[in-house]
Amino acid sequence: MKQSIQPQKLFVASCLALLVTSLSFGIRAGILNNLGVAFHLDMKELAIITSTAFWGFPLAVVIGGFIVDKIGMKNLLVAAFILHLAGILLTIFATGFWELFISTLFIGMANGTVEAACNPLVVSIFPENKTTKLNHFHLWFPGGIVIGTLISYYLGGQLGVSYKWLMATMLIPTFLYGYMFLRLKFPLTERVASGVSNTRMYKAIGSPLFIIIFILMAGTAITELYTGQWIEILMRNVVENSIIILAITAGVQTLGRAFAGPIVHRMSTTGVLLCSAILSAIGLYLMATVSGSMVFVAAIIFGMGVTYFWPCMLGFVSEYIPESGALGMNLVGGIGMFAVSIFTYFIGGHFDTIIAEKLPAGAAYDVYVKAAQGTTEAMAYAQAQSASGPEVLKIILIIPCILIVAFAILYFAMKGKKQVKLETQTA
Repeated sequence: MKQSIQPQKLFVASCLALLVTSLSFGIRAGILNNLGVAFHLDMKELAIITSTAFWGFPLAVVIGGFIVDKIGMKNLLVAAFILHLAGILLTIFATGFWELFISTLFIGMANGTVEAACNPLVVSIFPENKTTKLNHFHLWFPGGIVIGTLISYYLGGQLGVSYKWLMATMLIPTFLYGYMFLRLKFPLTERVASGVSNTRMYKAIGSPLFIIIFILMAGTAITELYTGQWIEILMRNVVENSIIILAITAGVQTLGRAFAGPIVHRMSTTGVLLCSAILSAIGLYLMATVSGSMVFVAAIIFGMGVTYFWPCMLGFVSEYIPESGALGMNLVGGIGMFAVSIFTYFIGGHFDTIIAEKLPAGAAYDVYVKAAQGTTEAMAYAQAQSASGPEVLKIILIIPCILIVAFAILYFAMKGKKQVKLETQTA
């Protein structure tokens, strides 16, 4: 008997795949400092390793965007499974910088491949409710971050479990999504099913509206993802267990995306993006300036701000520029991660400069970075690192302030314009 397409099972498997992506983000954020200590890495070296995931992602998502219509979403997700498995195992058995670099690259490429296949898959199986279902799908990113940060906090921080075992927990959902996708039948992508030609697709990608969203995605991604990946270090001077700040912001995102439907339908996609930029700016400002219990209030506000950035940017493309197809969504997602990788690389070196300025006069920076735990130099480096976090947050704050202006213009420009629907061709 011919196998039929099962949207709900495909959606569940997609959510599991995204869960692995987010676990890699949350657990790595929690063990970042441990990796630095274990392998004697300075902030620039940690930044290089971390940024590798963010440029491995766009590399995979852009390549995936170009080939997904030809090879199918299923084949892409098999590749994602293999890359996730290789990246996790290589991290567990790493002995130095280069193993961590390559493993992070593999995980970044796996994460990008998941996005390259699953975003068009969700749009294809739920064509009448795209942005809401993209929000429901993407709630598993912050949801997984909550799980990952709690794993890092309780198992790693409280019980002292090795980072290797923390990484190993990711193997469970990896094998689950791999098994499910291998057994399920996949639909065609929406563009292919609608008979939209490559010429029309490339014309849509070259439109002014697409280019504007393409550029703005860089800012929304940096605001959300850079801050989240480095929050454990950036907020260490304010709260003892700063990884909990990431769990709070991710928890807010998870709840917000779960109830995205009524919000998106009432406010419009552009209205949601404008409000998101405003709340993100307020949250970042508060995190950089307040102390005590107000830090948790700041984290909640920031979490509310970044909740709808990623899914609504993709939803905007699928609703207003649907002829751009899977490639359009993947190019937008790719520039987001690529922007984070570039920002991470350059801010890492600047972070080192800020820390060096806060060390004792005449201190040799390399000596303090590589100092053994418990020594005077190591404690001085930790204090300088913590004191530098708020200054980096103030630099990031510039980005959502620019986004407020840009999304306000976009909101009024798009007011009253209807979504574009593609009709599926029948034989």
